[in-house]
Amino acid sequence: MPEAWENITPEPEVLKEEILRLGAKAVAVISVENISFDTAFRDMCASNACGNYGKNYMCPPDVGEIDGLIREAKTYSHAIVYQTIGLLEDSYDFEGMMGAGQFHNDLVQNVRALFGKYGQKALHLGAGGCRLCPVCGKKTGEPCRFPHKALASLESYGINVSKLAAQCGMRYINGENTVTYFGAALF
Repeated sequence: MPEAWENITPEPEVLKEEILRLGAKAVAVISVENISFDTAFRDMCASNACGNYGKNYMCPPDVGEIDGLIREAKTYSHAIVYQTIGLLEDSYDFEGMMGAGQFHNDLVQNVRALFGKYGQKALHLGAGGCRLCPVCGKKTGEPCRFPHKALASLESYGINVSKLAAQCGMRYINGENTVTYFGAALF
């Protein structure tokens, strides 16, 4: 790419194509005003089903107050939403789920780099809590090691992912022996 083009924001269709090339199974662009936000998703986080509540800087309550996060998200006009689908040996394939989750998290970081390449400011959200570090600094009493790469989840920002998937023409559940993850860049 010629140097003069480096800081020009591409059309959303170009971004979509590049994200598909990076490994996403589906990509869509949606207006942020059409995204369904609901503070009740914070309650699901507080139930601590995943074990990260209060143990990960990018998970509640440390990620921030829900109303403030929703306000922040709504300062952007568009979101590019993408999904990955991992194939599992069976519904108990924990290794397969973790591998698919790592692939998705790597994709989110690659999408972040893609936006950075174009000089495009964006809020990057992933699936589940931040998995950048094997052990979050929150658990060891250290500050976040990578604050500019750490990822909050769509749900921590109050986004109803099942509705978002439907709005984007994507399936939230993709069949037996699969695991589906979603990410988004609000810009």
